[in-house]
Amino acid sequence: MIYFVGAGPGDPELLTVKALKLLGLAETVVYAGSLVNPALLAFTRPGARLVDSSVLALEEIVEIMANAHRAGEMVVRLHSGDPSLFSAMGEQLEQLRERGIPFELVPGVSAWNAAAAALGREYTVPELTQTLIITRVTGRTKVPPQESLATLAQHRSSLCLFLSAGLAEEAARQLAEGYPPDTPVAIVQRASWPDQRVWEGTVANLGSLAREAGVQRQALILVGEFLRGQGRRSRLYAPDFTHGYRPGGKGRQTPKAGED
Repeated sequence: MIYFVGAGPGDPELLTVKALKLLGLAETVVYAGSLVNPALLAFTRPGARLVDSSVLALEEIVEIMANAHRAGEMVVRLHSGDPSLFSAMGEQLEQLRERGIPFELVPGVSAWNAAAAALGREYTVPELTQTLIITRVTGRTKVPPQESLATLAQHRSSLCLFLSAGLAEEAARQLAEGYPPDTPVAIVQRASWPDQRVWEGTVANLGSLAREAGVQRQALILVGEFLRGQGRRSRLYAPDFTHGYRPGGKGRQTPKAGED
């Protein structure tokens, strides 16, 4: 079996229990050395073959995994964050399908989760925004025209930009097509790593903020009013809000210790 495993955003303690177990069992681990925290490799079994994929092409990566599988080895393909986002996992899976090689996907904590945690913010704020857009600025990988940042900015929802720190000037230009100039932004670099850094500003000064910070990679750009943390109280925990687990509403009896 080949396991595609999310390594999390960087902090080794954010690795899932399943990921930790698989790393300890795998005979071959193919990891993205440019992004995965090398501290995670300490969780691999003694004698495991460790392959850094950052210097390899797609065909080379797949061939290494396929050969290990044919040799009867358990393989872990370790991707940073969660492999369902910006990981090029899909094309690897397609080649494995063509070879009839079984695989399993193991999700991980994504950098967008860690960035919100670093800021102490919630992307969804009652009666302010209930939508989070995760996207990127067009670079060498093109974004479909209907998904341009200028188009998505019209929603004014919470927004998280991956792979765009080096294009902050262009991001700011397109964000201004929808967001007011004073909309808060934050740049979070290496979220959850020991050297994590955060810069805060507005859509109007995003370009200069990134330029002065010298941020080019391994950073997310967060945009939206959610960064102010100002919104109405959630109805979920309102005293008069009833649901299947709390049918009594306002004035209900507080359960005694040990009661459901």
